[in-house]
Amino acid sequence: MAVDTTPARIGKSVLIRGEVKGSEDLYVDGRVEGTISLSESRLTIGPNAVLAADLSARDVLVQGQVQGNIVASGRVELRAGCQVTGDVRALRLAIEDNAVFRGKVDLTQGPAAAKSAEPAAGQASGSTAGPAEGATTGGLF
Repeated sequence: MAVDTTPARIGKSVLIRGEVKGSEDLYVDGRVEGTISLSESRLTIGPNAVLAADLSARDVLVQGQVQGNIVASGRVELRAGCQVTGDVRALRLAIEDNAVFRGKVDLTQGPAAAKSAEPAAGQASGSTAGPAEGATTGGLF
């Protein structure tokens, strides 16, 4: 029997207030107010979506409007025409031309990279100052 890889779907006319949790890919094209948590799955925010929610997923693709923080263990993509107001924390970030983003970016590199980078940075300089707020040290823009 073939495995169904079609994501679960929240349509244009659906409004959800509260918490959405799951373990499968999700496509949202409606309205969500609250939180969406998909720990090991992909979250796609469609072009008609209007979210006032904090998002947490493996990968997040945004085509619509999001007001809230985005946390991804993998990649966040902000497509042309989207509007995001909130902070983004992810391993990788891609922002297309004509995407609107207002917030801070934290490109985490995973626990192993962070541990190996700390001693090198501490030995190279006596300064404890980090990058300026909003500055990034890697990723795709």
